[in-house]
Amino acid sequence: MSLPAPDWTAQDIVAHLRSIGTEENRAGMARFGINTATALGVGNTDLRPLARKLERNHGRSLALWASGIREARLLAAFTGEPKKIAIEECRRWAGDFDSWEIVDTVSDLFVDTPFWRDLVDEFASDEREFVRRTAFAMLAWAAVHLKKEPDATFLSYLPLIEVHAGDERNFVRKAVNWALRQIGKRSTSLHAPALALAQKLAGSPDKTARWNGKNAVKELTDAKTLARIAARKI
Repeated sequence: MSLPAPDWTAQDIVAHLRSIGTEENRAGMARFGINTATALGVGNTDLRPLARKLERNHGRSLALWASGIREARLLAAFTGEPKKIAIEECRRWAGDFDSWEIVDTVSDLFVDTPFWRDLVDEFASDEREFVRRTAFAMLAWAAVHLKKEPDATFLSYLPLIEVHAGDERNFVRKAVNWALRQIGKRSTSLHAPALALAQKLAGSPDKTARWNGKNAVKELTDAKTLARIAARKI
């Protein structure tokens, strides 16, 4: 097959992925806790350059997702069109989530939708581990990427973080922690309330909430972190 072209179909892309996947890569992914049940063995060092050569295409991203293949689904997230994806399509994708890697990659797409806040609220209340993780992965990405979003938006989510700080499931607790740290590092005005919550959680009798708090306090009080926050202008 020729070099990747912007107008490749989902079928073209999947065929290319099959041709470059390796068992060695699949084994390496498994060591990082990535679900390899549908993986072809193509690493992100190959997927991201491929995504840059492809034009964004909503219909094709849906077809890539429908393939069920790990690499195709990552490319669906990399090349999807957040302003065209419907909220119901986001819900269907979330229902398919089976790996922290897929969650974190797709969350970066979801935060650029016009209804991202609705998804955060909805997904946080969902009991499924990977769906709930999505809510907090989205908050973490939003705190970094949505430069024009007012700090008040993120301040309003600190109570949600507190509510779920005791969720002991590994993939949820790490995302809750990620969101709290990213919000606290976003700006000087958010640092104080995020640190206050982290310190409150650090004193919690619940071991998961306590872990979340101590981990966040450590980063939010680090000298290098404080210097970066002070220098940041949003």
